[in-house]
Amino acid sequence: MSYNNLTYEIENRINIISINRPEKLNALNIETFSEIDHAIKSSVANNEVRIIIITGVGEKAFVAGADINEFVNFTMEQGSELSESGHKILSETIEGCPKPIIAAINGYALGGGLELAMACHIRVASENSKMGLPEVSLGVIPGYGGTQRLPQLVGKGRALDMILTAKMIDADEALAYGLINYKTDQTELMDFAKNLSKKILANSSNAIKNAIKSVNANFEKGVDGFNVEINEFGKCFETKEFKEGTSAFLNKRKPDFN
Repeated sequence: MSYNNLTYEIENRINIISINRPEKLNALNIETFSEIDHAIKSSVANNEVRIIIITGVGEKAFVAGADINEFVNFTMEQGSELSESGHKILSETIEGCPKPIIAAINGYALGGGLELAMACHIRVASENSKMGLPEVSLGVIPGYGGTQRLPQLVGKGRALDMILTAKMIDADEALAYGLINYKTDQTELMDFAKNLSKKILANSSNAIKNAIKSVNANFEKGVDGFNVEINEFGKCFETKEFKEGTSAFLNKRKPDFN
C-alpha cells in the first residue's frame, strides 16, 4: 500500500503507520490527515492486522503540529470546517477504532500532533520527547479535540496551564501528569511499542474491541457508559473467544485466540 506522506507496513499482525514528512517535522497537512484516516480504516478491514502503531519518521518529531501554511488565510467558515474534519478523524477513526492504536512518540508532539497522540488508546514516548498545545501563541486554540481530551487525561488545572501558557513539557512531566503511559529510550521506543503490542495480542481481540467501546462511552454526551458495558459484557458470552478463554483457564493452559 502506497501513500505520499506515510509509510505502511504489517509485521506480526502489527500495522506500523509512520508519518513521513521529516523535512517538515512531520507536520500534519490535509493530505496527510486524509492518508492517516484511510490507512487506519484499511487496517480495520484487514483481518491480518490486530494492532496499530502510529509514529513519525526521523529522530526529531512525532508530529510537530499542523502545517500552518495551509490555513493561514482561512476564513472563519473554512476554519470551522477544518476543525470539524479533524474531529471526525480523531474521534471516529482513531479513538473509536475497534483495534488498539498505540502512539509511539519519538520527539516533538505539538498542537495537532499531540491531539493525534491523545486520540490513540495508549501513548509511549521517548525520553527526548516534548509535548504541548501552543496554539494560543498563534492566535488560535487547539481545534482537533485538544481542549477536551487534555483535561480528561491530565485534569482541568494542568490542561489550562499547558494551553494558556502554550508551554511544552518533557517526557518525565508527561508521565507524571498521566499524559503518556510509558517513557523509554529513543533507541528502544519501537521495540517497547512492539513488545507492548505482543502483550495485547495475547488477549481476545473481540473482548478488546468491546472494552474500547465501553471505555469510550464514558466520555460520550448523553450515553450511559454503564449500560454500554452491560451490553458489551453480554455480547462476549456468544463468542468463540469467550469459550476458548474460559476453557483455557479451567484447564490451566494458555488461551489461543488466533
